[in-house]
Amino acid sequence: DFGTSLATGFKVIKADLPGIDKSAIGAMLLKISMICSKHVGGSSGPIWGTAFLRAAISVKDKNDISPADVVAMLRSAVEGIMKRGGASLGDKTLLDALVPLTDAIEADLDKGLDGKAVAQHAAEVARTAAEETAKLEAHRGRASYIGERSIGSPDPGAIAMAVLAERIAETW
Repeated sequence: DFGTSLATGFKVIKADLPGIDKSAIGAMLLKISMICSKHVGGSSGPIWGTAFLRAAISVKDKNDISPADVVAMLRSAVEGIMKRGGASLGDKTLLDALVPLTDAIEADLDKGLDGKAVAQHAAEVARTAAEETAKLEAHRGRASYIGERSIGSPDPGAIAMAVLAERIAETW
């Protein structure tokens, strides 16, 4: 269910992307936010939409972004997701992959690593963190309805973050 909903939204993004004005990063991310909110089903649409909205706000009116802007966008997305969904790190959500990914990106940029190395390491960190969610009991999202029975399966949102990070690293 989650995978189908997310795939539907991202297919719309992919189809609409050529026609989206990319001259202002914030405006482009705002458009992606609206697509997510409209086309990603269930409660995930508003969560992903909020993430892109908060990222957009953090780079409003910018035509180019710096490495520091990337970190700021990710931190803003995390903050928005936490506020919108009431989730925290450890609740077995996409945050459990997104926060470590963001921390890794910030640390690697501070070390002066190039973009390809940063993207590759972020993907590895996200995958490991996503797989680790299998050890957690879900406290937010649909999996929280089954409580302890959620232990043993990784969180779909965290896996989605890992897949996105891996695709970015592959195409860097």
